[in-house]
Amino acid sequence: MVERESYLDTLIRSKEKQVIKVVTGVRRCGKSTLLRQFQTYLRKQGVEERQIISLNFEKIENEPLLEYHALYAYVKERLVPGQMTYIFLDEIQTVPEFQKAVDSLFVLEDTDLYITGSNAYMLSGELATLLSGRYMEIQMLPLSFAEYLELAGGGKREAWNRYFVNGGFPYTAYLEDDEIRRDYLQGIYHTVLLKDIVERKRIQDVTLLESVIRFLFDNVGNIVSAKKIADSLTSYGRKTTSATVENYIQALEESFILYRAGRYDIKGKQHLKSLEKYYLVDQGLRSLVSGSRGRDVGHVLENIVYLELRRRGYQVCVGKVGNQEIDFFVEKGDDKAYYQVCASILDPHTYQREIAPLRAVRDHYPKYIVTMDEVPMEEDGIRQINVVEFLLPKK
Repeated sequence: MVERESYLDTLIRSKEKQVIKVVTGVRRCGKSTLLRQFQTYLRKQGVEERQIISLNFEKIENEPLLEYHALYAYVKERLVPGQMTYIFLDEIQTVPEFQKAVDSLFVLEDTDLYITGSNAYMLSGELATLLSGRYMEIQMLPLSFAEYLELAGGGKREAWNRYFVNGGFPYTAYLEDDEIRRDYLQGIYHTVLLKDIVERKRIQDVTLLESVIRFLFDNVGNIVSAKKIADSLTSYGRKTTSATVENYIQALEESFILYRAGRYDIKGKQHLKSLEKYYLVDQGLRSLVSGSRGRDVGHVLENIVYLELRRRGYQVCVGKVGNQEIDFFVEKGDDKAYYQVCASILDPHTYQREIAPLRAVRDHYPKYIVTMDEVPMEEDGIRQINVVEFLLPKK
């Protein structure tokens, strides 16, 4: 089991702070494992077993607690008087009106509360109103390549080839059989589709939803709009509207399957309100849904780099420079940088195409071209870096 170091460090630093720690992320990305790792840390620090209350609401034995009054009573009864009690509620969105129990537990003395959920909807509406300013969200993604390499072992190039196709859901690193791995990913996909989207949004036309998903998966890294998707599906006989497509996109974002990257006008220094790009939470799901189309090198590479930049805490946008585009403009406080992503820039025409937008930016923030080429280059302060070296930075 690989230690999710950055996420674990965040939990350790926020331990016993007067905020609810909310870990969110797509199903099976490792949220439950993270809580177990943190509980192990607590025990090593001398916390007694009776001070840890841990409930996973996907387990059948916890079904009697799927009513918020029962949940509150169960936990309150087990609090340790005069000592801190650490409360872990895993997949809490399964409990209707869970926010009422969470709010009541939070205000009790000597409680430190940690919850996880598999959709962003849990942080909207009443929960956000009840707990405004009293929770912190920790957004979790599947394994980074560095974590995958540690878990899967072997040489980094061999591991990269597997990661590129199979993705970073933790359990896939253990699965050698392609058919079993595909079945596992299929299970994740259908659970998210049926439980987190169809059931919650009460979607009647599941076939249409899957058509929208396939379109978005096929067009990772391309500028798309709800209207473009609706027009394309209608032309193929799947009549729909922009409003319906936008509703489906929102559901995919709330389930952490899809991430939206807005555009940023670098010279005008403003965020633009249209023509976003979308990226997937894991390239393994793209291979599953899109088949051989899901393995086009350039878009998969771009998706992997996008996710890594998010893991490192950056706000990630698509950069616009006049009529040219930079794949990613990133910022984290005063830390800013530009990234182009391309499978190879050994062809002179491709090289000029990729470097031109970076040259058009006149500031002094770092500029990179991430490729699969093995030969490093640098020109006009613009560094070309191999993707594996980018994903495995020197500490």
